[in-house]
Amino acid sequence: MSAYIIADTHITNPQIYDEYKRQVAPLIAKFGGRFLVRGGHHELLEGSLPVQRLVVIEFPSMQVLKDWYHSPEYAPLLAMRQPAATDHLIAVEGC
Repeated sequence: MSAYIIADTHITNPQIYDEYKRQVAPLIAKFGGRFLVRGGHHELLEGSLPVQRLVVIEFPSMQVLKDWYHSPEYAPLLAMRQPAATDHLIAVEGC
């Protein structure tokens, strides 16, 4: 069953975050992941959630998603991203 990362990203250092984006895409692909949404136009239909940049990434399974997130290859990219943005990440299984 597919699994998804849903991220709400508030970028604080665009230069570093752009480098993160450049480096993370091939690693996501290596784990079988693909971007479904990557910061496109969005409209809030209900509620008052302050969203800046939405990202949705699909992985083959929750286990593969977790393997990617906790991988030694991702660790330096995570260390790059965290000071460059404030993120809320949710991992969710598909149906």
